[in-house]
Amino acid sequence: MGAEKLSISMESSLVKLVRSAASDEGVSVSTWLSEAARSRARQRALREALADHGQRHGTLSADEANQIVEAARRESLVSRPRGARKRRS
Repeated sequence: MGAEKLSISMESSLVKLVRSAASDEGVSVSTWLSEAARSRARQRALREALADHGQRHGTLSADEANQIVEAARRESLVSRPRGARKRRS
């Protein structure tokens, strides 16, 4: 997978937070921002899938939605602490 270089602008206070978070996690700013973007993309895909499911099968109950969210969190690279192993079912 190739990488593409971007130039972005953000508030100075946010830049400080991002740099600090990346440093705390032991990753580059580019890696940290890529993981954050990947997380947002997954959230968008989940919203779209839930909307599609709702149109086809009706709205999920709160319990069903919570089960889906918890399963997604277990599988998410971003939400697992660094070094944590993926749980196998």
